[in-house]
Amino acid sequence: MKINQIYVNLPVKDVQKTKDFWTKVGFSINEQFSDDKAACVALNDTSYVMFLQEDYFMTFTNKPVAKENTSQVLVAVGLNSREEVDKIVNTAVENGAWQHEEPQDYGWMYQNSFWDLDGHGWNITFADMSQMPAE
Repeated sequence: MKINQIYVNLPVKDVQKTKDFWTKVGFSINEQFSDDKAACVALNDTSYVMFLQEDYFMTFTNKPVAKENTSQVLVAVGLNSREEVDKIVNTAVENGAWQHEEPQDYGWMYQNSFWDLDGHGWNITFADMSQMPAE
C-alpha cells in the first residue's frame, strides 16, 4: 500500500496570521480547502498541512489541544539542499518563529529546526542518501 496524499492537521490560534506566516516562508495556500476556520498549506503536490482554528480543530477530536508550553508533534520534512533548509528556517524566524536548536551537521545529513507561531515543531532536513554511513 502507498499513500497518495497526506494532510497533517494542526490547531492554531489565528488562521490569517498562520496563512501570512507560511506564505512569507515560501509556501502556497490551497484556497480550495481554506476559509476563515482553516488554512491549507501545500508543502508539495501531495503533502498538505491543515492549520485549523482551535475551536474548529476541536470538532475533530475529543482530546484537548496541547498547552503552549508542551509538544505533541514534531514535523520533519526533507528538502533538496542545505541552502534550502537554512533559507526556510531563517525566513520562518524572521517572521515570528523561533529557533528550536542549533543546526546539526552529520556529514551526510543536515538539519535545522524551528517552532512556528503556535509552537508546532518543524525539523527541516537535507540528506544525501548516497553518503549515508553503512552502519
